[in-house]
Amino acid sequence: MPITLDPHLSPQKLVPKIERLFELSAAKILSLERTWKPEQGAPVFTVHGRYTTRGWTEWTQGFQYGSALLQFDATGDDRFLEIGRRNTVERMAPHVSHVGVHDHGFNNVSTYGNLRRLMREGKIPANDGERKFCEIALKVSGAVQAARWTRLADGTGFIHSFNGPHSLFIDTIRSLRSLAVAHQLGHVLMGEQEAKISLLGRLLEHALNTARFNIYYGQDRDAYDVRGRVAHEAIFNVASGTFRCPNSQQGYSPFSTWTRGLAWAILGFAEQLEFFRGCPREHAAEFLPAGGRPGVRRVLTNAATATADFYLANCCADGVPMWDTGAPNLHRLGDYSKKPADPYNRWEPVDSSAAAIAAQGLWRLGNFLARPASVLRPPVSGVGPPASRYRLAALTIAHTLLSEPYLSTDPNHQGLILHSVYHCPNGWDRIAPGQRVPNGESSMWGDYHARELALLLWREARGESYLTFFDSF
Repeated sequence: MPITLDPHLSPQKLVPKIERLFELSAAKILSLERTWKPEQGAPVFTVHGRYTTRGWTEWTQGFQYGSALLQFDATGDDRFLEIGRRNTVERMAPHVSHVGVHDHGFNNVSTYGNLRRLMREGKIPANDGERKFCEIALKVSGAVQAARWTRLADGTGFIHSFNGPHSLFIDTIRSLRSLAVAHQLGHVLMGEQEAKISLLGRLLEHALNTARFNIYYGQDRDAYDVRGRVAHEAIFNVASGTFRCPNSQQGYSPFSTWTRGLAWAILGFAEQLEFFRGCPREHAAEFLPAGGRPGVRRVLTNAATATADFYLANCCADGVPMWDTGAPNLHRLGDYSKKPADPYNRWEPVDSSAAAIAAQGLWRLGNFLARPASVLRPPVSGVGPPASRYRLAALTIAHTLLSEPYLSTDPNHQGLILHSVYHCPNGWDRIAPGQRVPNGESSMWGDYHARELALLLWREARGESYLTFFDSF
């Protein structure tokens, strides 16, 4: 396993670094709020240290305003509550009814969901009108997301990506949060002839088909491949509903692993395992087609552990991955996985945003395996492998990202976590003079997930309730 684990790390020992992150984070959120013009769209990534946009899909605005809400959660500074609340009310409505993307869990759970969670936890005063406002947004968002449905030959289906009904993206496994929250609020998708379509049922089918078609296990159908490899996109014949081939949009190839997609898988499967574990008994029928609760848990745990193990076997010693495990110039770096990642190398970029996403997934997966009976209590110390290995890996990655050269300490740089990349095949990432690969820049999703990871660990260190996107059942 290339990652070098420090058995002495704990959330408590990371508190000084977490406090520093949120100190730096405050100025960066305020800088972006002062300078960003909403008519430009959503900020996506930095160029020369300043956030800019990229018209592809509007999937990052929720991370912008959600970051302010996470900042308030961590610090209690009312300025950030006001930024997050006001912009959610004024700017996020188009994302609730956006029928063209698979990103509802990113945009709307990060904003409306965080606001509702803060009320639910008593961190802001309960306001019945505001709560209902957030809840109707979350209900509609989950239903709109669930309506992006492609039916497969076996009668199941999946939420298709913005590419069209043939396309199943690995990213969407984390965006399933929107269906989970809407279902928990008692909502359904209404279809033709007054059909009531279960959001939990569609969530389950999408998660199981993602595990089936986007994840490889090194056996049976995948005997030619290796366990834990992830395809960014699975392609289907929409006329017959049959699987055709793997593909990649942002990775190097269909037969290598784009590491941010790998990270989405780790975190998405771990969160859904947490969510499914607490589903009330009255929803048991939803699980029956997949073998009941044990069958669902077995499939998703297999997917989560396979992807987590693949990540840990292919990242660098400090837990940061290269952008793709099959990138064409990796061989020029020698045995790079046995050393800390070098974002300034000459041949291939690293992706710190993948590390931030994966670290949270590893932490949640370790917690799930250590305490399968309870999602809301942290596990006891000293638990054996693999739970402790995943938790230590998460802490190792957090320790790396909360330090330079990843933590952005320059007050003139609007990004929080440096060395994130967006789309290498399209050449969208800035390459600075004198450099051969993209580095030194940040992304909205990388910064948001670093804040979310830091908040998750800080709440545990302070003995606060376990951070989830859903209500405890």
